[in-house]
Amino acid sequence: VHLVQSGGGLVEPGGSLRLSCTVSGFTFDDPAIGWFRQVGRSEPEGIGCIDDDRDGSTYYHASVKGRFTISRDSAKNTVYLQMDSLNPEDTAVYYCASRCALHMESGYFDRYYGSDYWGRGTLVTVSS
Repeated sequence: VHLVQSGGGLVEPGGSLRLSCTVSGFTFDDPAIGWFRQVGRSEPEGIGCIDDDRDGSTYYHASVKGRFTISRDSAKNTVYLQMDSLNPEDTAVYYCASRCALHMESGYFDRYYGSDYWGRGTLVTVSS
């Protein structure tokens, strides 16, 4: 299983960026993919997930809900993280992974297939 990330970079506050995560090697289509971010040496924090159900249900951490959007292009085996209204607190290294683990206002959401596979991470810097 491989997850290849692209996107990221420097953006001004209020701006937008889109990250991509191209997935290969799964034995089934459209696996759940989670997005995480890491600030400094802290543990990566789950910020969103697109599930493996037919509807591709999405889930978000409160800190990004309403600003970030996860989508999937099944034909390209690619999951996207559209980030809008970025602020300096969003500065972090962003990872996609073959699992979901995030705390939401409604509770904890987890999707795990027994093994973790992660992208290499991409730095997003929000600064003027």
